[in-house]
Amino acid sequence: MASPTFPAAGISKFPADYLERLIESSTDIVVAVDRNGNVFYYNDGAEKILGYTAAEILGQNVVRIYATLEEARRVMAAMRSDEHGGPGKVKNFETVFVDRLGQRIPVAISGSILIDENGLETGSIGFAKDISDIKRRDRLATLGEVAIGLCHEINSPLEVILNQVEVIGSFVRKHAEGEQEEAEEERLEAVRREVAKVQTIINRLVEMSKGAEYSTREYLPGAQMTDFQPRRGRQGGLEGLRILVVDDDLAVCGSLRDVLVEEGCKVFIAGGGLDALRILDHESVDLVLSDVVMPDLDGYDLYMEVQRRGSTPVILMTGYYYDKDHVLKRSRLEGLEGILFKKPVEPARLKEMIRIQTGRASAKAS
Repeated sequence: MASPTFPAAGISKFPADYLERLIESSTDIVVAVDRNGNVFYYNDGAEKILGYTAAEILGQNVVRIYATLEEARRVMAAMRSDEHGGPGKVKNFETVFVDRLGQRIPVAISGSILIDENGLETGSIGFAKDISDIKRRDRLATLGEVAIGLCHEINSPLEVILNQVEVIGSFVRKHAEGEQEEAEEERLEAVRREVAKVQTIINRLVEMSKGAEYSTREYLPGAQMTDFQPRRGRQGGLEGLRILVVDDDLAVCGSLRDVLVEEGCKVFIAGGGLDALRILDHESVDLVLSDVVMPDLDGYDLYMEVQRRGSTPVILMTGYYYDKDHVLKRSRLEGLEGILFKKPVEPARLKEMIRIQTGRASAKAS
């Protein structure tokens, strides 16, 4: 693009050869206007940043590239004052331009009013730098500080909630029996589960505030929201686990097998406790997932036999809210930690409990 043809007196303020080299090499926005505010120079940097071609802008009023008329007037008023770089100048004065697509672009302008030999204004020239990235980094830094403070403030009451849940659980185990005990245990487990979800989101927020990558997903048409779910990778998953599923209802066994195979597990199926022990005679497994009520061996008997043979973790699952034969209570007394109170089993809850019981829950997502 040819160098601008400035009014004669303007050249006295800006040597032509210097101004030409400066403007031609600039990747920033350079715009020059006459005394009426009409654009007579618009450089390549402006074309790339704002999207308008020179043909679309030359001869147009400069207000076209400002967010508002008031913003254009504010910049000119700053140039006329002596508070932003001296009379007739501005230095790093922040304002907002609007590109061809209507997007707002924060910029910092350094410029000067052009004066002829008689001291009359002939126009002005401005060099504007896109500071979107700087603004974004500043916002992220502020949000990071807010996020860490917020997480700290939330974690404290969550800790109190979990401690109180444990106290209530101890009370329930001492004073409640049968159906009432199981119903209350399920309620307490639901509280623990939801608190764990909140803690996961908080931990993810802290990671993101420290620069971890994150993704977004559509919340409403055209509107995105941050996805706080942990990044999933092979580490910390269920891949490679060998799991024995025990239930006298083969349809239940089949459905659980499908869920676990999809996660990369090797799954063995047994239609009862005795069948499960026969499989364990010649297969090593990482975990046993068993029904509580079965016609040959109940969940307690199977759990005790598995423990006699080694330290393989066991998860017992039941469709009842009461422990008719105290299978779960007896198993708990012997050290059982994994219990799923409802069938059909919620897949997400099942997978999380398997991760906990097999020691994979603490692995960091990649």
